[in-house]
Amino acid sequence: MVLEKMDETCEMKYRVMDSPLGKLEISGCEQGLHGIKLHGGKTPDTRPAEATAPAEQLGGPGAVQPLLQCAAWLDAYFREPAVLEGLPVPALHHPIFQKESFTRQVLWKLLKLVKFGETVSYQQLAALAGNPRAARAVGGAMRSNPIPILIPCHRVVCSSGAMGNYSGGVGVKEWLLVHEGHPARKAARGGGSCATSSWRGALGNTTSSQPSGRD
Repeated sequence: MVLEKMDETCEMKYRVMDSPLGKLEISGCEQGLHGIKLHGGKTPDTRPAEATAPAEQLGGPGAVQPLLQCAAWLDAYFREPAVLEGLPVPALHHPIFQKESFTRQVLWKLLKLVKFGETVSYQQLAALAGNPRAARAVGGAMRSNPIPILIPCHRVVCSSGAMGNYSGGVGVKEWLLVHEGHPARKAARGGGSCATSSWRGALGNTTSSQPSGRD
């Protein structure tokens, strides 16, 4: 994945696709992805369902690579999660990724370290981002996340065992966790205990700077 620098006004492009959660709108420019918006329209069942229809482009021809990559990633997320690891993650070009900040660091660590089927607590994610005392700030970063699902803020839960809030609604958060293999209802009690060792090793090196460029 690439975090691109913003050096001029972006010419924005949009795509919309169906999902089990309703319409998803993807926005971005030639340099990278800017956002994913959940427009809702469906009440998610507790069971994962048949997923996306083929993405429908908005605004005529001229699809850009980051949007095509994001649409392919989302389609795989809902339809065939096993292939996700082999798919490219689009470059990110939302303004939040253009300057160094704690929010950017939190979102980067979440994307890179907390994989499909895992959860992490707000406090644990704060530690991964270099400040174990900043659990409340992590909550603010989750609210600021412009690219939900791909940057998986739904995988961040309370260390107390509560599921925590979600910008798309708690029902959507529960659906996403169940889709990733967490039992219905039990996901709310999982806390940080469901997280696996793929990111635990990083807790021993939380002060390293965020990588730049490609993986």
